[in-house]
Amino acid sequence: MYVKNISEVPREEVTAGSKTIRQVLIGPGEGPNFAMRRFVIQPGGNMPPHTNTVEHEQYVLNGRARVGIGDQIYEVEKNDVVFIPAGIRHWYETIGEKPFEFLCMVPNQPDKLEVVK
Repeated sequence: MYVKNISEVPREEVTAGSKTIRQVLIGPGEGPNFAMRRFVIQPGGNMPPHTNTVEHEQYVLNGRARVGIGDQIYEVEKNDVVFIPAGIRHWYETIGEKPFEFLCMVPNQPDKLEVVK
């Protein structure tokens, strides 16, 4: 399928984080090279420090968050783009009263998420 509505895509809780859901909008069975995922982190929610074995390209749709990438901390908001190289420690923490929502594109390769301190 080449067109679908976001309401047709199942939402799943991201158990590594808090108050976070994920939707796989375009998965490996649909796109040969990249997957597109939508994440929503509710106010007061976060994703803990972790690494992935694949890079992430992200586009912020709504809300604000602090994003740690390596040793740097950034405040991001709607219309910002974020690049996270493979293997780099990163984390997310919402700011304010609105959900933080972003699209995340990753290569269709094996990915291992590892929570780190």
